[in-house]
Amino acid sequence: MATPDEKILGFPRAIFEQLGVFHGFSADVERYLPAILDPKNNSFRLRAQAETDPSFKQIIPYVVITDGERVLHYVRGKKAGEQRLVAKGSIGIGGHINDEDHSLFAVGMDAFRAAVEREVREELNVEGAFDAKPVGLINDDTTEVGQVHFGIVHVLRRQPEQVKKREQVIAQQEWLTPAELRERRERMETWSQFCLDNIERILK
Repeated sequence: MATPDEKILGFPRAIFEQLGVFHGFSADVERYLPAILDPKNNSFRLRAQAETDPSFKQIIPYVVITDGERVLHYVRGKKAGEQRLVAKGSIGIGGHINDEDHSLFAVGMDAFRAAVEREVREELNVEGAFDAKPVGLINDDTTEVGQVHFGIVHVLRRQPEQVKKREQVIAQQEWLTPAELRERRERMETWSQFCLDNIERILK
């Protein structure tokens, strides 16, 4: 749950421009992720300030959960931290990396994985060892939300009985095939549309 003095992790848009700006989904994890997670390139800022500053890209883990054939789909409830996304369909679980993770972050990628796990477990009860794998990145500068966020897409493989919702941000939870998801594409948030358009490479 966001608080007025919450500090969240992000990086200067200038770093993104140096690496190469893209729109939509990119599978080039090795090009972007090490640089973005390098401590010299990121910092924590007050969320209230970051939400209105396009020169600072907030890092958002975005975890797609699949059983190999179907994908977890849900509708964002009224308790969602990002009110601009309420009532939108989604296939990504995640959120900001906040200053609760700061003491861990000096150890690099392991700390990032721990932060991703924390975000998912805040919203879902997930059985088994957490082994989400980064498979892509998302950028969308065409919307107010997208301009200040940068998504790191992960895939987590689980059976439906191993995943149960915890928070009210998760509503209408369903497991759907890619074909069924495409029927709902226009009702999904933009990031989920990007993931759906690349779903085969995400799930491979």
